[in-house]
Amino acid sequence: MAYKSIGDYGIIGDLHTVALVGMDGSIDWCCLPHFDSPSVFAALLDHKQGGHFRISPVHEGSRRQMYLPETNILLTRFFQDDGVGEITDFMPVESDAPGYIPKRHQIIRIVSVTRGHVRFHLECAPSFDYGRDLHTVSMKGTNAEAQAGTNAVFRSPRAILGLVSPIQLEAREGRTVADFTVTEGQQLTFVVEYLEVGAPEALFNTPESGEMAFQNTSAFWQRWLSQCQYSGRWRETVHRSALTLKLLTYAPTGAIVAAPTTSLPEAIGGRRNWDYRFTWMRDAAFTIYGLLRLGFTVEANRFMDWLNARFQDLNPDGSLQLVYGIDGRRDLPEEELRHLDGYSSSKPVRIGNAASHQQQLDMYGALMDAVYLYDTHGTSISFDLWMNLCRLLDYVCQHWQLPDEGIWEVRGGRRHFVYSKVMCWVALDRGIRLADQRGFPGNRVRWMHERDRIYMDVMERGYNNRIGAFVQHYETAALDAANLVMPLVSFVSPTDPRMISTLNRTLEKLSVGSLVYRYRVGEAAPDGLEGDEGTFSMCTFWLVEALTRAGRLQEARLIFEKMLSYANHLRLYAEEISQTGEQLGNFPQAFTHFGLINAAIHLDLALNSRQGTFTMTRRTPPSPKPTQP
Repeated sequence: MAYKSIGDYGIIGDLHTVALVGMDGSIDWCCLPHFDSPSVFAALLDHKQGGHFRISPVHEGSRRQMYLPETNILLTRFFQDDGVGEITDFMPVESDAPGYIPKRHQIIRIVSVTRGHVRFHLECAPSFDYGRDLHTVSMKGTNAEAQAGTNAVFRSPRAILGLVSPIQLEAREGRTVADFTVTEGQQLTFVVEYLEVGAPEALFNTPESGEMAFQNTSAFWQRWLSQCQYSGRWRETVHRSALTLKLLTYAPTGAIVAAPTTSLPEAIGGRRNWDYRFTWMRDAAFTIYGLLRLGFTVEANRFMDWLNARFQDLNPDGSLQLVYGIDGRRDLPEEELRHLDGYSSSKPVRIGNAASHQQQLDMYGALMDAVYLYDTHGTSISFDLWMNLCRLLDYVCQHWQLPDEGIWEVRGGRRHFVYSKVMCWVALDRGIRLADQRGFPGNRVRWMHERDRIYMDVMERGYNNRIGAFVQHYETAALDAANLVMPLVSFVSPTDPRMISTLNRTLEKLSVGSLVYRYRVGEAAPDGLEGDEGTFSMCTFWLVEALTRAGRLQEARLIFEKMLSYANHLRLYAEEISQTGEQLGNFPQAFTHFGLINAAIHLDLALNSRQGTFTMTRRTPPSPKPTQP
């Protein structure tokens, strides 16, 4: 089995973890029970020993995938000469209440045929702990719902996986296989369930039928999305991004993972392969900003609770860590799994992330900007949270002059990154605004003094008059697309001559059509890493927003519309896009979907303002009704 394109997948999830389902009906990635747990299926990273659960037609034919309306329920359709088959995949969501521990983690696969008959092949071949743990498989007799069925139990030293099947299965070298025919109007339900060793074996005591689970899951997603206040030009695309961001949220704590995968390469065969199954303070803050703009205040409330908990465990110097585990843990040791082939032989496969020990001063700006928006448009922050934020603002005052690794997490040494300085300015500026807005006590005089020092420092050392642009860091003439954020955070006017010149230089030097590189690897911006990378999708959406604010709406809209065409068939984005238009990097990426939401909102408002209309309105949608599979 060859590797599929990264974009040939859809995702399903239960707000604790996700599974990637290929267009061929194969689940090739799933970590259970949580996002950052060891994998159970990982054919995405090693198609021979990673493990998969595939249900697909025996004969070749065309295929399509779609999400059922306003849900994260995935439908894969197979077109055959003799019939049309469908697989409806989802993970039941028991609750998204804070602290709720689900009774079970399940993947439900409903196989049906809408015309004629289709012959399917099933192969369930888990591979526990990234393929490091051996397991056994045993059969457990008949299924209560189908006398001809078989239940399979896969046991490893630390986990148990059960497969409830309405058909007879055959055990074969640690996996189960079956060939079966489904005729028009027939529907078969397969259930995969995870249990830790020592837990009660309730695998086959499912409290609800597949149909009931489907109805409840559909209603959950439709009810959640009904809160969305966006009804503009790109409604379906924005809704899909919002649903994706919700999928990447860990319900018990409110933490948001950067992406649910690890080690998908930024260039095929390259070494830029990282584990994104953790919560970056910056990414989470930006994501909350995006969800707040759409009206999802509950997620913002939970993130603030998660943030408050982090203040109870600051670094010795009073700083926050850059990245945390979804449960708040600080220790994320980076390890290479040398036994795995890597996606399309792109080594190494990494778990954990050493970036947790880096210094990235920009995250304080993203954090304070999100808190400011939350306080203004969501819920007023508490006094205790404010006092903790004051400690961070004092930390920024003391440390903004230091070099850091920057937003792109370079591993070639710390530098004075312009973007980091700008975001330190944002942190202090939003702190001052919050203090004035709420009448909070604080060291305003010091914050204002340091804020102004940062501003002058960036203008004097961060702008290169020779090339006419803000540069990546003080010691270079290289460009960096992160500087497109300057007008977005109100550091400079979007029509300031320096910003317009930077915008034009970025279009000339970093963009390829509608695609944008974050910087040019190996030229004037060495990052300490080998190999090349694709264009960075988030940077395109920054470009769109910068052009929008500069009043270049026709240009912004054209780039935005072109960028939408680079999404996969389900409107999902990985971190990067290759020169040939393929998805690269971890998939799907929260940062990119946040950028899409923000760009769509601002471009919509600008276009409507020009036309004298508005589309961002509060509305009370009708109660959603479940959609049948």
